[in-house]
Amino acid sequence: MRVTLKAKDIPTDKLKASNLVFLIDVSGSMMGAGRLPLVKSSLKMLVDQLRDIDRVAIVTYAGSAGVKLESTSGSQKMKIKTAIDELEAGGSTAGAAGIKKAYAIARQNLVKGGNNRIILASDGDFNVGESSDESMEELIGKESKSGVFLTVLGYGMGNLKDSKMEILADKGHGNYAYIDNISEARKAMVTEFGGTLFTVAKDVKIQVEFNPNYVQAYRLVGYENRLLEAEDFNNDQKMGGDMGVGHVVTALYEIVPVGVNSTMVGTVDPLKYQKNSTKYIEVRGNGELAAVKFRYKEPEGEKSKLQQQVVPTKVTDLNKVSEDLRFATAVAELGLLLRDSDFKQQADFDRLIARAKTAKGADDEGYRAEFIRMAENARDLSKAKL
Repeated sequence: MRVTLKAKDIPTDKLKASNLVFLIDVSGSMMGAGRLPLVKSSLKMLVDQLRDIDRVAIVTYAGSAGVKLESTSGSQKMKIKTAIDELEAGGSTAGAAGIKKAYAIARQNLVKGGNNRIILASDGDFNVGESSDESMEELIGKESKSGVFLTVLGYGMGNLKDSKMEILADKGHGNYAYIDNISEARKAMVTEFGGTLFTVAKDVKIQVEFNPNYVQAYRLVGYENRLLEAEDFNNDQKMGGDMGVGHVVTALYEIVPVGVNSTMVGTVDPLKYQKNSTKYIEVRGNGELAAVKFRYKEPEGEKSKLQQQVVPTKVTDLNKVSEDLRFATAVAELGLLLRDSDFKQQADFDRLIARAKTAKGADDEGYRAEFIRMAENARDLSKAKL
């Protein structure tokens, strides 16, 4: 079963005025192709999207933090790009000092009711000052209460601290994207400009309840680092994820229907002190497979709103469902194979590649074609290991 949540689209000319701070890691670890040079190209793409009502400041950090450019109107694109071009890498990495400086400048230029955001570009290798995961998370969490959100862009390979940077984005009510080539940069800065920079819903949480009359077991595919306790769903003090303009979130559940024998379903002995709960199910055979609930807060709100949707039991043959769903199953299947998951069962490179090709659709940006090439490379590498 697929659950998809899509944030509303807003035309660019209707987006709120932006107060941005580019926070750029210029330490020695950012030397070389795919790092600072790619950061420069990425941010200059973003500058081209800015309007006259938007403003940008640039903060850099290596051994210490400094202000490269004071808050400047988006109309002065050449001045902003020149400041970006002048950046050079070298030195240690005082990430915490840079973050504090960036938040201070963002607060100084705060646009009430606007889009106030820091864009951190780094490999996440913080090694001076407050560099532990706990201290960085605490710092970001405290600063995020000022109304300034955080977008994190990861660059480089080898020493990239991917998980740390994703956590920082979560704590900062923002999003995280990994950029390893100019195509990914264009995707984040141009094609998905609104989703990257403009939050329309924060602390988004999804909760799914399956009807035990139809489902004897289920498993969420992926999202291991996003799981919450059941009681956290209604707790507005517990943070969820954030969604930007036009952003789409997809979750897949593997389901074992009632009556199907499966080795993936464990067994337990009958309970001695409690009656078998299946005899006391209130909702029986009503045609509802599951109930999906989700909560979210407005970007400046503190109280969540609830929406619900019932999923009917109607089952559709995989060959007859939408291209989007068939392609999503191919992506999930590749993930199971790459991780050598205990749940991969009969997953197969050739089958998922064939399914992805038939479900590629228009693919104007070429993202699906890129996935197919990646899957084919993974298949060839797996054969080479044999």
